[in-house]
Amino acid sequence: MEYYKKITMKNGQEALLRNGTAADAADVLDCFLRTHAETDFLLSYPDEVTFTIEQEADFLQSRSDSPDAIEIVAEVDGKIVGTAGIGPAGNCYKVKHRAGFGISVLKDYWGCGLGRALTDACIECARKAGYTQLELDVSGDNAKAIAMYKSAGFREFGRNPKGFRSRESGFKELISMFAEL
Repeated sequence: MEYYKKITMKNGQEALLRNGTAADAADVLDCFLRTHAETDFLLSYPDEVTFTIEQEADFLQSRSDSPDAIEIVAEVDGKIVGTAGIGPAGNCYKVKHRAGFGISVLKDYWGCGLGRALTDACIECARKAGYTQLELDVSGDNAKAIAMYKSAGFREFGRNPKGFRSRESGFKELISMFAEL
């Protein structure tokens, strides 16, 4: 799947949203590690990453070649500053209508509309791929993300009281949300 769109962020900077390719692997992996070090809201820690640049390249290429999955990168001044993606919940008929969604943005770009633009891009790609439901999990104390997801059309469908365990603050509630497409 392919995606390409230029946007102007709230801070006046231009960002390019496009599908990531194998050539982006080192920069995407670096962005992943940086975003996961900057916040405790994401679902893994940088030291838990076991994949290589080559494996990241394979992943990005598989997403580029896929008709129903994508990894979108946000590029500002030639640097990747965020990523977002969708992928199928499964290949069986009973779950084929569902896609999972994930996003991360470098802290320097929080609050400038980039997260919302990436979310909207993934919703657009999910519709194009034929999904009727997009799903995500979010830490219950991530109020800004929850508000942004709600404004993009996501609704809560469940809570897991100990679904997230932080090294810093222990167990946290994990909220499951979905958007009907």
